[in-house]
This record gives sequence, structure tokens and C-alpha cells, in this order.
Amino acid sequence: MSVDQTTVKRVAKLARIAVSDEDAVRMESELNAILGFVEQLSEVDVSGVEPMTSVMPMEMKKRHDVVNDGGKADDIVANAPETTDNYFLVPKVVE
Repeated sequence: MSVDQTTVKRVAKLARIAVSDEDAVRMESELNAILGFVEQLSEVDVSGVEPMTSVMPMEMKKRHDVVNDGGKADDIVANAPETTDNYFLVPKVVE
């Protein structure tokens, strides 16, 4: 895949970046070099390679999925002007 100046300017416009003609020429060559490197990476055979999250093998820390009420209802409604049974009271807006 190759990028031309029209594509560079279109991408810059979509990203809301002001690009001069001189910058577009420079960015064209830089983007083509990046895309060339990506094409080289796609040629690498990675079959049999397990995905990893870190260089060191480790297991992800997990917490127990326990249902609770949070115990924070009183703290949450503490600053509300009006409450009833840990619910906010608001004026009626629909008749």
C-alpha cells in the first residue's frame, strides 16, 4: 500500500490537523516507510506463538465476583437536600 499527498491531506483534514504542502511531502515519505515496515511484519510466521501480556509469564489477578449492596447508601445521599429510605427526592417534572 502506498500513500500519496492527497491521502495525507485527507487524513490530516479528518484529524483536524493543519498540514502545509511541504509537510505533506515529508509526511508522505514517513507514512510510506511506516506502512512498508508493517508489510514486513505481516510476512513473519507467527503460527504456534502464544499471545502474551508480559515478557514474564504471570497470571492475571482476579477478584471474587461477589454481589453486595455496597454499604454506601447513607454516604451517597448524605448531601442530598431531601431523601427517603436512601432515595433522592426530586420535584415532579411530568404531569
